Amino acid sequence: MYKVIIIDDEPIIAQGLSRTIDWEKYGCQIVATAFDGMEGTESIRKYHPNIIISDIAMPGLDGLSMVAGLKSEYPDMEISILTGYRVFDYAIKAVNLGVTRFLLKPSNMKELEEAIVAMVNNLKAKNVFPGDSHKKSDESVSDNAASSFIVKNAMLYIEKNYAQKLTLNDVAEKTYVSQWHLSKLLNQHIGKNFSEILNEVRIKEATKLLRNPQLRICDIAEMVGYVDMAHFSRMCKKILGVPATEYRNTISVNELE
Repeated sequence: MYKVIIIDDEPIIAQGLSRTIDWEKYGCQIVATAFDGMEGTESIRKYHPNIIISDIAMPGLDGLSMVAGLKSEYPDMEISILTGYRVFDYAIKAVNLGVTRFLLKPSNMKELEEAIVAMVNNLKAKNVFPGDSHKKSDESVSDNAASSFIVKNAMLYIEKNYAQKLTLNDVAEKTYVSQWHLSKLLNQHIGKNFSEILNEVRIKEATKLLRNPQLRICDIAEMVGYVDMAHFSRMCKKILGVPATEYRNTISVNELE
C-alpha cells in the first residue's frame, strides 16, 4: 500500500479526509495525520510517505520551502496542496516546485479523488509501487527547480545570520532538508561546503568593517561571528591573502592615494 500523510491545522479536515475517502480503493493507507507544520515534518521524516496532502498556510510552516525540500530530497514523493490561500502566483510557484495538484478549500470529493488518482498514476509511472522502499534523491539528479530553491533560501539564511553561531543543521532545519542533503546541494550548486561558504560570507562582511579605523580588529572578528581571534586571522589570510591588519593598512594607503 502507498503510504499517505495528511497535514492540516484544522483537525476536522485532516481527520475527515482520512476517514471519508476509501483509500484502499487506490492502493493507499493513511500512516499519519498532523495538525501543524512541525508535527507534519516530523511525521514525514519518520514514515517516509509516498503521498502527502497538506495545507501550506499554517503557523510555523513555510509551505513553499517545505515542498521544495521534500521534492529535492525525495523526488518520487507526490504532493498535493489543499488550502484556502487564494494567491495565483503562490500556486504557480508550488506547481513549478513539483506539486501535483493545488486544490482550494472548500474542495469537493471529486477533485480530491482526481488528485489521488493523479498522484498514484505518477508513482506508477516512476516505477514506484506499493511496498517499495522509499528512495532518496541521488545530488547527480538534484539540479532541478526545488533544489535551486533550497540553495537560494540556504544562502539567504546564511547571509542574514552569519554573525550568530551557525551550523549546517540550523540551515537544514530552515530549508526542510537533512544535513546530508543540504551539504550535497551546496557542493553541487555552489561548489563549496558549508564551512567554506560561511567563512567567505563572514570575511566579506569583515572587509567592510575594516574600513572603519575606529573598530578594533578583535571586535570586528566578534561582530562577524568569530569567537576565536586566531580562527578569524587564519580565515582572513586564507581568503584575502593577507592578515586583517595588513588588509586594513592596504585600504588606508589606497584611500590616501
